[in-house]
Amino acid sequence: MAAFPPSLYGCRRLSACVFLLVLLSALIGAPAHAAEELSAAAQALSGSSTQAESPDAPGIDTTPSPRQDSDIQTRIAGIFSEIEGLNAVEISVVQGVVTLSGETANEKKAQQAISLASRLTDVVTVNDAINRTLDVQDNVSTVAQGLIAQARGLIKALPLLLVGIVLFGLVAWFGAWLSRRQRLWQRLTPNPFVAALVSQTVRVIFIVFGLILALSLMGAETVLGTLLGGAGVIGIAVGFAVKDTIENYIASLMLSIRQPFRARDQVVINGQEGIVVRLTSRATILMTLDGNQLRIPNADVFKGTILNYTSNPERRFTFELGVDASDDPLAAIKVGLDAVHQLDFVLEEPRAMGVITQVGDSNIMLEFQVWVDQSDTDFAKARSITIRETKHALESEGFSLPEPIYRLRFNHSLEQALERLQGNSADQPRTDTPAPASPEGQTAPVPPATDGSDKHQARARARQILRDPGAEALFDARPDDKLMKKVEQEIARTSEETDLLSQRAPKE
Repeated sequence: MAAFPPSLYGCRRLSACVFLLVLLSALIGAPAHAAEELSAAAQALSGSSTQAESPDAPGIDTTPSPRQDSDIQTRIAGIFSEIEGLNAVEISVVQGVVTLSGETANEKKAQQAISLASRLTDVVTVNDAINRTLDVQDNVSTVAQGLIAQARGLIKALPLLLVGIVLFGLVAWFGAWLSRRQRLWQRLTPNPFVAALVSQTVRVIFIVFGLILALSLMGAETVLGTLLGGAGVIGIAVGFAVKDTIENYIASLMLSIRQPFRARDQVVINGQEGIVVRLTSRATILMTLDGNQLRIPNADVFKGTILNYTSNPERRFTFELGVDASDDPLAAIKVGLDAVHQLDFVLEEPRAMGVITQVGDSNIMLEFQVWVDQSDTDFAKARSITIRETKHALESEGFSLPEPIYRLRFNHSLEQALERLQGNSADQPRTDTPAPASPEGQTAPVPPATDGSDKHQARARARQILRDPGAEALFDARPDDKLMKKVEQEIARTSEETDLLSQRAPKE
């Protein structure tokens, strides 16, 4: 069983979310950093004094002495001589007030000198008169020396770093090897989706464990805390970004456990009818009755309404027929049910039945309820044949199926005009065409055309058409196997996505 790769759509959304998070942090941090730089530059240009006063500092001595000023100057000069970049700073102390002048390469060195001078106990305040030269050579050399020192430290730690990388690789490789033992996970969890989820979880656990071991070996436990904090923030952002994907994934897990349907089941999911082909980690695939492939997201399937026709093969269909208001409806129901029970595909139990639904102006509506076994009977064909046979049985027994009757109302002037027109036509002499003579010389009467003769002619024409051998398929209610052949071909077709439906798993 292959592992499930993340969808391309989810990866794109993840990348976009990480990019937005980095951009947001840059936008938040940039103004503060810029403000600090502007403040430092303003202080350097103006040469304003910076006072280092602390709320907890001791009170100012009321009897200062020149000896204390000399000791303070000597102590500060000794400290600056041991720090690179502060040799050119000049110190003067009067009445405990320290004034720093001279030159430093940048703002960082100037602030370092002020901070060191203000830490002495007898210093009242520190005046900043240092000139920031911002010399390119001095600043570049300082940075270069720092990089060289870091490179030397990295070279010294390189053997330990290599050991940590090898240890991480071994632990991660073992986790990947263990996650590929599909037989082991399938024994623990027969469900293929859960087995894949467990194997991937084990792999991630070993990767995290190897990372912890490698960082602990190099003494970088603080880096691990930073990584975990960043992973938490990114995890929250990714969770919001791929909420729909996670919801669909969890729905796939629940459907694979519950197994609400099997392959080849005819179902209706949220109004979409078809035959189940397979259940993947992202969608449920159906073959519609039109022969088209339909993919429904598993989140919609899990939350939707599922109607399974295959779970119970016995299915009922209904249809209505109207008889004349002068006919006995119970007798019509008896004739219709006798015709229905003569059909081979109609079940004896539960038996078909008929009821009176409503009485109209010119007819009485009868509803027939018939049960069939849809595992060996086409539902639509069976209903069509049953309606035809019931209609013919009622007509053969003399029950008429009346057409709608409409009553027209005219105003008084129109009625008078119609009466005058009818009277004028009655006053005209009739010029009937003589009937053809019979062989004996007598005139044979011509039978008037009636509705009964039209019905007899229609039945005779229908019998003649249905004598065609090709018309036998119209009376065959067996299901068409062409659709099921397409379903079997689709099921047998190899796919990169694993089918989560299993015949061994219990069905809901």
